[in-house]
Amino acid sequence: MTEPLSENTADVIVVGAGPAGSTTAYHLAKAGLDVLLLEKTEFPREKVCGDGLTPRAVKQLVAMGIDISEEAGWLRNKGLRIIGGGVRLQLDWPDLASFPDYGLVRKRDDFDEQLARQAQKAGARLYERCNVGAPIVDDRTGRITGVHAKLGEEKREVTFRAPLVVAADGNSTRLSLAMGLHRREDRPMGVAVRTYFTSPRHEDDYLESWLELWDRRGPGEDRLLPGYGWIFGMGDGTSNVGLGVLNTSDSFKELDWREVLKAWCASMPEDWGYTPDNMTGPIRGAALPMAFNRQPHYTKGLLLVGDAGGLVNPFNGEGIAYAMESGQIAADIVVQAHARSTPSGRELALQRYPRVLKDTYGGYYTLGRAFVKLIGNPKVMKIATQRGLSHPMLMKFTLKMLANLTDPTGGDAMDRIINGLSKVAPKA
Repeated sequence: MTEPLSENTADVIVVGAGPAGSTTAYHLAKAGLDVLLLEKTEFPREKVCGDGLTPRAVKQLVAMGIDISEEAGWLRNKGLRIIGGGVRLQLDWPDLASFPDYGLVRKRDDFDEQLARQAQKAGARLYERCNVGAPIVDDRTGRITGVHAKLGEEKREVTFRAPLVVAADGNSTRLSLAMGLHRREDRPMGVAVRTYFTSPRHEDDYLESWLELWDRRGPGEDRLLPGYGWIFGMGDGTSNVGLGVLNTSDSFKELDWREVLKAWCASMPEDWGYTPDNMTGPIRGAALPMAFNRQPHYTKGLLLVGDAGGLVNPFNGEGIAYAMESGQIAADIVVQAHARSTPSGRELALQRYPRVLKDTYGGYYTLGRAFVKLIGNPKVMKIATQRGLSHPMLMKFTLKMLANLTDPTGGDAMDRIINGLSKVAPKA
């Protein structure tokens, strides 16, 4: 038996209820649009992530009206501690008009659910255990007009229809592939692997980033790897320990990154507790699609947000802030397009989306791609960690650059330099 047609039709379908999809759905619903949010798993669900949120992500949570108090289970952090080249540098998040001066930590299984529930509260219709299959495409126009899906335990076949569909289905984005949007091989890809340990360091109020990852092969065979390690205290008795590695290095394909993580943990001080006995879960890995690795971000009724559009920051591997920001940008544009009175007017408004993304991130991501190529070279990486970390002023600049934290107007000299570089760099 099929449901009434109205239940299966909407103004917009959002596929995937991760940070990108839930943020998109929240802002669309808040503006009064009828939104279907389709999630293939069931909450709470686990995702591979560092669990550390920079002030960029915090700003998005505030915009969604999420309670980010410590009483609600959020752990605040003051900044970033950088370790490398024999130097340890603690940098506070910058004081800016545009972003808060603190970051947050929250486990991803819980974090994603909070965003999805917030979208629901705003009026989005969430279907969990809804596995989206092929898009429905209009033969005449080639536009996407809905999706086929299998719902619930019994995998009941359902058809959902809407004039616009948002692909928020992550790095593998089957929906984009089905619409002919393939990954660009000229864009960097990263891999993140992480696990949790019970540790006395669980209440650390700085996110910790290790710029040197050594592959200790034996006497005289140590190799510096391209990427960084992290340690984030979770405030619940555990630390999230992981590493992010880039495909710009020769060793990317040949190494077992889980083994590299184990070896790195084994080199830590014993009293931190990062030993196999204290591991609370398996080592898990995920891909980090960077620097607009799938384009165009809008075509034929389909918008790409978050990982589906390759929005991970190539400088630091951060994805959540950009997933949420792209969701908000997409929602704003869809709301404006929805109010146009003709199909051509709506299409003109929607064509703005890729341009806004390029204007917002294009130059910065191009700088990031150059940075990624540089640190893929072990010699450059060595000089950078040894020389750069001994200059606090240079590192303060680097923190702003890596975390993309500047005031767009009226900022300090560092902000103006970074914003200027981003403006003159070719758009990604």
